[in-house]
Amino acid sequence: MAGELTINGELTAESAIPSLRRGSCAGRHIVVIGAGFTGLAAAYQLTCLGMRVTLLEADAEVGGLAGCFEVNGERLEKFYHHWFVTDSHIMQLIKELGGEHDIVYRPTRTGMYFANNFFNLSAPLDVLRFKPLKFVDRIRLGALVLRARAVNEWKLLESVTAEQWLSKLGGKTVYRVVWEPLLRGKFGSHAPDISAVWFWNKLKLRGGSRDRQGNEVLAYYRGGFAALARRMAEEITTKGGEIRTGAEACALLVDGTRVTGVKTARGVIEADAVIATPALPIIADLLRPHLSAAYVDHLHKIQYLANLCVVLELDRSLSGTYWLNVNDPGFPFVGVIEHTNFESAATYGGRHIVYLSKYLAESDPLYAMSDGEMIEFTLPHLQRMFPDFARSWILASHVWRARFAQPIVKRGYRELIPSAETPLEGFYIATMAQIYPEDRGTNYAVREGRAIARKVSEQVRR
Repeated sequence: MAGELTINGELTAESAIPSLRRGSCAGRHIVVIGAGFTGLAAAYQLTCLGMRVTLLEADAEVGGLAGCFEVNGERLEKFYHHWFVTDSHIMQLIKELGGEHDIVYRPTRTGMYFANNFFNLSAPLDVLRFKPLKFVDRIRLGALVLRARAVNEWKLLESVTAEQWLSKLGGKTVYRVVWEPLLRGKFGSHAPDISAVWFWNKLKLRGGSRDRQGNEVLAYYRGGFAALARRMAEEITTKGGEIRTGAEACALLVDGTRVTGVKTARGVIEADAVIATPALPIIADLLRPHLSAAYVDHLHKIQYLANLCVVLELDRSLSGTYWLNVNDPGFPFVGVIEHTNFESAATYGGRHIVYLSKYLAESDPLYAMSDGEMIEFTLPHLQRMFPDFARSWILASHVWRARFAQPIVKRGYRELIPSAETPLEGFYIATMAQIYPEDRGTNYAVREGRAIARKVSEQVRR
């Protein structure tokens, strides 16, 4: 609609907010595709550097995989989110935005469901009480975590699978009881090929997010991640950037070997450079008409798993555990995350929020189930784990799907990662698949978004 801009799905009269006008920010014009945290961070950094920015988002709101929905008047993530205390990049950004007071740090309880029993694994002493393992294997399990955290030369692990590395560090029994069910629950048939680097980083992050007594501590943002995404969007527009939601990038405009703009259903946007942040297969489709088949095919070499997340609003709690790893091959979800054992149920009007997460191939029949079918499929499994659980506890239920949720990090993964620069001049890539040796997450999305923004700013100024 002429004379109006779309911000988080809301139409705003351009005349009412002069800072949003296209000419309000001096410098070259950059289009950023995708308003997840990578795209938001890139757009924010570009505006800080004096660039004129248009941020495009296909969905109705910003946030990407950290997008939210409403629970009793409060915004809640569709897919569970938290930060580790070591997540310095996101903390620095929040500090710049003046939101330090909105970060909350809380101790959490981690557990494991194994052989129809629950085991607490929140503190070092809990490992010594883990009865499914003999005492000598409990010692091996604790030593494994310490030895894994001490690894600095992670590149030496790139040719080793997680199975090989974990079995060597802790023994076959520890691997079979503790680690193998988690790997298979997460990656399914890909589990035997997953790189040791991926698992090393998980142990390093989780093990480092602890207080002086060794108890796990995690961080959250008041109002949910949607509140932070909205705050970033407001800062972008205040600095002269423009955000268009419901605006999918349909095609690229190219002159010879250089990108000159982006086409959306609402029209063409000219650009001096374009930064693309969606999943690599989506980017490949945009580039296919303009680059060699060999390059486009290379973008497809990194495979992704989808995620199916069932969210239940309950009238009471399931347990006292926040993060419950499920080491039961008969249970279809890799984890049961009771969000309100982290963020108070009072935030959601007394409703207890439970996430049930499953990573799977897009072709898996579960992914194609209707929401109602998925809930019916879920309930018997939940009742088996929690015998007192009843359907009457459910106040509301939701099913969320993400097609490109988890890159599959196999041995030699680094060789598959595309460069940020592409053969199409002025077109840059910054995606979750390029976060390595770390694994996705909003902290690293912010780091990569700001880094690509600085790189592009330097290039276009030349």
